[in-house]
Order: sequence, then C-alpha cells, then structure tokens
Amino acid sequence: MPHPSLTPHIRANVAAALEEDISGGDLTARLIPEHAQSHATVITRERMILCGTLWFEGCFRALDANCEIHWRLREGEVAEAGQTLCEIRGNARALLTAERPALNFLQTLSATATVTRRYVDAVAGLKTKIMDTRKTLPGLRMAQKYAVEVGGGHNQRIGLFDGILIKENHILAAGGIRPALETAYRLAPQGATIQIEVENLDELHEALDAGAKLILLDNFGPDAMRAAVGLNAGRAELEASGGITLDNVRSVAETGVNRISIGALTKDVAAVDLSMRIAQ
Repeated sequence: MPHPSLTPHIRANVAAALEEDISGGDLTARLIPEHAQSHATVITRERMILCGTLWFEGCFRALDANCEIHWRLREGEVAEAGQTLCEIRGNARALLTAERPALNFLQTLSATATVTRRYVDAVAGLKTKIMDTRKTLPGLRMAQKYAVEVGGGHNQRIGLFDGILIKENHILAAGGIRPALETAYRLAPQGATIQIEVENLDELHEALDAGAKLILLDNFGPDAMRAAVGLNAGRAELEASGGITLDNVRSVAETGVNRISIGALTKDVAAVDLSMRIAQ
C-alpha cells in the first residue's frame, strides 16, 4: 500500500478530481431517488497490474462515507482481461457521480504500473534498474511515481527541490563540467542526489575526472554505451536515457549500465480499459 506520506497527495488528488467533475452538482444523478442504494462491479477488458485503489476508494467515500468496496485482488497483482476487480455497494447517486473520477485514477495508475512491469520484465536477470523521470502528468507526479514502484521500477528525484541534474545548458551557463560539479557538491543540501548529463565519451572522461558519481549517458548508442562502461570501470553509476523502447531496453541493459530512465513510463500513458456496471 502507499506510504503514509502519500495520504495528503491522495486527498488533494481526489478533491481536485471531484471538484473538476462535479462543481455545483451532478445534474444527471438527480434522476435517481436520493436514498436509493445500488451495487456495482468494475471489470478490466485487458491484462493489467492493479494500481490506484486508494485513489479509487477516496472518490466514492468522499461522496458516501458508508460505501463498501470489496477488492477481488490486491494492489500490485495481475488481473486478466474480463476479470472483476471489485464490487461496490452504496448510495446509487454517489456511485454514479464518483464513477468517472474513480475510474480515471484507476485506469491511469494501473496503466503506469503495467507499462513499468513490462520494462522490468524485459531486463529480468540483469543488474540494471528501470527508473522514472519528471515527465509526469500535471498534478499526478506522486501518484505516478508510486505506480512506477508498484510496477517494480524505481523513482528518481521527485522534483527540482530534492536532486540536482546538471544538463547541457547548466554546464554551459556554469562554465563547464568541472565548475558545475564543484558548485553542485558545495551547494547541495544533505541527501540531495547530484547527477550530470554527458553526450560523448570525452565529456564522460571529464565528468569522471571531476568526481561525478552519477552520470547520465544522453542518447548514447550501444557501442558508445559499452565503451562508456569500460571507461567508467565502476567509478560512477551510469544511467542510459533517450530512445529507450521495449524493443531495445534489454540490449541497452546488456551494455552494463546501472540504470535506465524512461519518460514513457509516465508521460505516454495509454489508460487501461475499465468498465463499471450497475447490477440490475
């Protein structure tokens, strides 16, 4: 289940989603008698990793505190196409009003976890970690980073406040790789990660000489990656990034890099196909 630190983010996500959808009220739900009770099921139409149950539950319980939700599987487990994910009992108006925001969370976070698991499975047996990025859907960064973990991946820095990534423009503005790194090590708060991006083997050599411990290999080809691993000789953690797909992720991992970061885990989300049906 999500770490307790996620609780305020879940509440904020749910409140924003309900306000966005309901605002002054659900006009269509008024067709249903105010105190009518109902029973619904949620099914998936495709294979998926279940993720986002607390966001889903939060939507229904914000409108009906006594709503009962019974899950058929646990967070992080695999559901097959056609499988029932959960049953819901509660006020009929609340069920119908909360349906879309709740499914939006569940289909998006399950999609993130599912895609992540595919990448993790693709490099199974190798030492390489699959990492996320800051390329997340606006307002859902903590939720999607949680989903990456559910899928077996690993989180990078949360935002600009808890880690330093020195990219090409930072290097140019700072006067070079060495001065950028020296300033970063001097100014970084305790616990903050410091990573520098390099675009070729010469820059890698320079970064290593300047004491870099975490280096991003930006759009290196396979041969260049293998050369980088040899040049590095274990002095720093190497992370591959750029142009990574399911078709090539294993070959990238086989070069010996420690980490592979993939923006597609969170930015190219194709929502899982879910459906909620009210029982007759």
